[in-house]
Amino acid sequence: MKTACTWHCIISFIFIINLQLLSAQSKKDSLVNDKTKAPLTLRFGVDLFQPAISQFDKTFKGFEIVGDLRVKENLYLSSEIGTLERTQQSELINFTTSGSYIKFGFDFNMYKNWTGMNNQVYLGFRFANSLYNHNINNYLLYRTEQIFEEELVQNEYSTGKLSDLNAQWIEFLVGMKVQVLKNTYMGFSLRLNRLLGSTSSENFGVLFIPGFNRVTDENIFGSSFNYTLTYSIPFKWGKSR
Repeated sequence: MKTACTWHCIISFIFIINLQLLSAQSKKDSLVNDKTKAPLTLRFGVDLFQPAISQFDKTFKGFEIVGDLRVKENLYLSSEIGTLERTQQSELINFTTSGSYIKFGFDFNMYKNWTGMNNQVYLGFRFANSLYNHNINNYLLYRTEQIFEEELVQNEYSTGKLSDLNAQWIEFLVGMKVQVLKNTYMGFSLRLNRLLGSTSSENFGVLFIPGFNRVTDENIFGSSFNYTLTYSIPFKWGKSR
């Protein structure tokens, strides 16, 4: 986790620099009067955070593809698709969660762009669904009378794979995307998640959901974030007035 925090600080520092460049570019372009209709734009890329963590944390493997489609000047249809596998120790149980998820919704850009710019400071909404499995690797037997030492049990009644689990939730997010090279953008988003529903087995409750993260019995809310690198493909769809 120390390495993850280091990556977090490095990427955040890059964003601070790009914010300075963005502000300077806005002042430079403010004298240009743009009379053309905003182009339809397709942007796609990947989340950088999950592959970075996968390199340093052997219990975590994840990959996410992100994309958005600009349909109006400030409105984008957005989606994320990802896979994740994570092994965790929760109290007396060691388990591995693996599965995939999809999120789709929209982003509303609040940043006023000038000619040739497609930067974003946005608010967004997602509906998400995850299909996943739990594999209970082992657990510790708990005895009220401690005659023997606690015993590690493997491949018995409660171990094995729990398949065909699913969950649905909604996300409210705030984020930004900044151009760093021609048609190339770096961005991040912070998300507040609200669980709508999930399935579980009789012997094992829902403790972790790919795309949602940790779940507890007392709390149906969660949080997540991502760092993205995306490439934009513009399509002209209007003429100058």
